[in-house]
Amino acid sequence: MSAPPDDTREVVIDVDALVTRFGRQTVHDGLGFRIRRGELVALIGGSGSGKSVLLREIIGLQRPQAGTIRLLGTDVWSAGPEALQALRRRFGMMFQEGALFSSLDVAANVATPLREHADVPPALLDALVDLRLSLAGLAPDTGRKMPSELSGGMKKRAAIARALALEPEVLFLDEPTSGLDPITARAFDRLLRFLCHDLGITVLLVTHDLDTLLTIAERVIVLGGGRVIADGTLEEIITVDDAWVRAYFSGRATVPVDRQDAA
Repeated sequence: MSAPPDDTREVVIDVDALVTRFGRQTVHDGLGFRIRRGELVALIGGSGSGKSVLLREIIGLQRPQAGTIRLLGTDVWSAGPEALQALRRRFGMMFQEGALFSSLDVAANVATPLREHADVPPALLDALVDLRLSLAGLAPDTGRKMPSELSGGMKKRAAIARALALEPEVLFLDEPTSGLDPITARAFDRLLRFLCHDLGITVLLVTHDLDTLLTIAERVIVLGGGRVIADGTLEEIITVDDAWVRAYFSGRATVPVDRQDAA
């Protein structure tokens, strides 16, 4: 299964024939898929299927053994330093535990990409940081707090604010709702839906959270055996004849809730 063939939106992530090995272990074996602008795509798969590794390869942090990755039209692993630097200004990444700098307050964390990659006048920096905090659902005074003073949900939102600092076209998230209570997790889902549908950001998230799939995922890519074993809507995925897919959805409600409720 794949995305509708008549979708003419620009392809912003193009992974083709990807091969990743760690010693004798092959994690990706000819893996490939495409994601178009404005999609909200969930990446799922069993432990060891290489989901987080794949995100690091797409954003240029880990080199695969073979295959090609094009992100926003740039060949990630053949581009020169200047092209990669320009590319990094066009996407945001939220790592699994947020990866906030513990020695900096939240405002300084959010300001870091702006200081490193944008020529922002000092007089505008605070206002831009406050705007990013607001987009992530945080009050401006959160900026004065240290990461150690934040709850799990607030840390995740602070990490999102930092990922949004440069107004990215694509947002990558690794297990964004892990460790959150159900109410906070669903609020986070609504935030992601807003970023995609209202701001037009393409979202690719790794998740184990079935409720996230039920409420906001428009498309699901399933990894297994080094390849994409299923790719489609949730309704299509749950019909796939695969042992892992059957086990993943076993015993859980598989009729999506009203998607408008997640908006």
